[in-house]
Amino acid sequence: MEKSIIPKNWKWYQFKKNEINRIKQIIENDNYSFNKKWLDQVGKNGTNCLRIEILDNEKKIVSGSLIYKQSVEEERDYKIFHFYVTNDQFITVDLELSSLKHINYELMLRQIDRTENAVDGFLIFLGELMNELLVEIDEFEEALKTLIWGVFKKNDTSILDKIYKRRHELLVWKNLLIPIKELKMGIEEVYLDEVSKGKIFTCTCKRIERAMTLLNEYEYEIDSIINLEEVISSHRGNEIMKTLTVITTVFTPIMALGSLWGMNFKHMPELEWKFGYLLSLILIVVSTLVLYGFLKIKGWTGDLLKGKKNGSFFK
Repeated sequence: MEKSIIPKNWKWYQFKKNEINRIKQIIENDNYSFNKKWLDQVGKNGTNCLRIEILDNEKKIVSGSLIYKQSVEEERDYKIFHFYVTNDQFITVDLELSSLKHINYELMLRQIDRTENAVDGFLIFLGELMNELLVEIDEFEEALKTLIWGVFKKNDTSILDKIYKRRHELLVWKNLLIPIKELKMGIEEVYLDEVSKGKIFTCTCKRIERAMTLLNEYEYEIDSIINLEEVISSHRGNEIMKTLTVITTVFTPIMALGSLWGMNFKHMPELEWKFGYLLSLILIVVSTLVLYGFLKIKGWTGDLLKGKKNGSFFK
């Protein structure tokens, strides 16, 4: 069902994707070319796209599709809308404003009503869409802070799993933001003189820039955490290998002498010794202690046998 919002100097039409014929009629009535590729994209309801057109009569069109909501858990759980913007009309298809929980719908409509053209109206809508994203980015920041301190307090495999989940979530946010940034650049490309110096365009650009800056900084933080985890894991792995090597070396005399006297040859003079058992024990203990002392003097044991403590990365 068509829904028309009529500001002072232009119109905003909202449609569902099963109203293709009605959309086509609106476009043709306003003397704009029928864009079959865009309507095909509306029918597919697939992924982001952007098309910039400047017609022979110097009329300018920005059209395409934009994913504005995406689940971080399920790839196919997303919401997409399609747009067709000229100076005097703004057409949206399958846009569910009710799914944008943090938008003040009435305030947005009042701001749109004061705009002089559809491009500014679209930019106001994009600005509100960025506000929605920024609120969710703030929630991400809170979770990231908890994760940073979790690494320090109790670092284990479950923390590593959370780190990579946050890294994936960040990629999802950037995947949402990049098409919006491209759309902003597309509008600037064809409406440079009309919008580049305007307050609405500047405000929307600043919001996009702020969101991108935040995501880049959070990406740097998460990458730093991952690098820290790699250093810690490498250190612990080396310590484990060194510990096993030291233990193997220390017990070498026991294994060697045990293997020697565990043989079953007929002529073994040590079997007749009266104090052979005692001497073998003394030899084993002394050789083990001498070897351990040698490793200790060389500094090859270090703190290998100390356990890890909470609140410490390496102990």
